[in-house]
Amino acid sequence: MAKAAINSCLYKARVMHHRLAPKVHRFHYDIFMFYLDLDEIDSLNKRLRWMSRNRFNLFNFRDQDHLQLPKENPDRSKNIREHITEYLKTQGVNIGTGRIMMLTNLCTLGYQFNPVSFYFCYDEHDEPFCSVVEVCNTYLEIKPYFLGMGTQYGDNFRLNTTKYFYVSPFIDMDTNFDFNLEVPGEKLNIKIDDFDKDGNRFFISTLQGKRVPLTDAKLLYYFFSFPLITLKVIGLIHWQALKLWLKKLPFHSKQANIHLQKGVYRPYQPK
Repeated sequence: MAKAAINSCLYKARVMHHRLAPKVHRFHYDIFMFYLDLDEIDSLNKRLRWMSRNRFNLFNFRDQDHLQLPKENPDRSKNIREHITEYLKTQGVNIGTGRIMMLTNLCTLGYQFNPVSFYFCYDEHDEPFCSVVEVCNTYLEIKPYFLGMGTQYGDNFRLNTTKYFYVSPFIDMDTNFDFNLEVPGEKLNIKIDDFDKDGNRFFISTLQGKRVPLTDAKLLYYFFSFPLITLKVIGLIHWQALKLWLKKLPFHSKQANIHLQKGVYRPYQPK
């Protein structure tokens, strides 16, 4: 008996970063990402050998790794769909039974680091309605950026907004993110630029890829093609940071600019 069709898939993709100022610095690397229907994660947990939910595996979706409303005692029993639905309500949005698609990395052999995850939210007529960008820094702090009414242009969501978040020590925290998110289909096409306070673009980043079926065979193939991918991502972040430091780019301390950290979820608490 044939398995039922699913909305979830993989994307084999390439990340590109191009810094234009104050010094030119460019690099790219190949990755793969999961594009998951949040309502399918439990069934995928049963359907796939190499992917699980909140249980150790080659690839493990952990609800705790993602957005939760900043409460003194967050409800750990809620799953990610419940948390995102709750967050959307704080933005005046209720999608009802509409699906939520999430583009992300999964915990790999117990290690997780996700620089950014994207949520594409659909209404009950299965039309793209809004998007949330979940940015995570190396302190494992999270800041969501909501792209709602007025940001949708056809199949794209666009928003230019002040960052107010510590992402890189080589970029001011009060510069602007410029999001241009195309709703994923057969192709993946996402662009996030940075603009300085004078409105000049100084950083370009793209994420482009091709849809691939989510199967055990593909998961095993990508596990060996991109070994320990989440560890690779954090390693590349620090390697590129070292190159920028050697180029003597201005360094912005997080602690010295803590007043520019605004709207942060899961704030870092020194031990």
